[in-house]
Amino acid sequence: MNDWIGQLIENWGTLAVAFLMFVETVFPPIPSEVIMPLAGVHAAQQGGSILGVILAGTAGAMAGNIFWFVLAWKLGLDRFEGFLVRYGRVFTMDEDEIARGRALFDRYGAGLVGVGRIIPTIRSLISVPAGLVRMNARTFLIFSTLGTFLWTMGLALAGYFLGRNFAEVDRILGPLSTAVILGCFAVYLYRVIMWNRWKKKKTG
Repeated sequence: MNDWIGQLIENWGTLAVAFLMFVETVFPPIPSEVIMPLAGVHAAQQGGSILGVILAGTAGAMAGNIFWFVLAWKLGLDRFEGFLVRYGRVFTMDEDEIARGRALFDRYGAGLVGVGRIIPTIRSLISVPAGLVRMNARTFLIFSTLGTFLWTMGLALAGYFLGRNFAEVDRILGPLSTAVILGCFAVYLYRVIMWNRWKKKKTG
């Protein structure tokens, strides 16, 4: 994966960075932990603008963030709750949890979005609940952009200063990203297994 990402950045520069970060946000298996350090390496070796790399990465990721936010906004909680009636176990959520989630975003939405943008895996998903609860669009854009900028800047600067040793970045962030993904899957699996028991307690 590293080779073709590096080749794309070599040929297309910041346009490739923006495109790759957009794809990464919409389709998370392409990791920003590879894209941005490689872009930083390229800027260091070719004398390119590291600021241009950071801004391009931020712009591409924000385009993906906005895509998910708008899609979730169009769906809205009312329609989403309709899905829960039929597929509650799949989502491992019910109306009570939706209400708690709405209250949480009403109170801490800006912080949840801002911090979520610097957590692997979560950073690509946080747009969905923000859109579903129809979080204030201006607040969403401000805090999403701030968190995304910090994330892309950190990765790009790591690649820029480490040069070809960008593997050191992946050595740290790779296991962290994997741990977050496995943790999310474990929680989801646990909730699926325990779903019927929880529902019985609520109705009993």
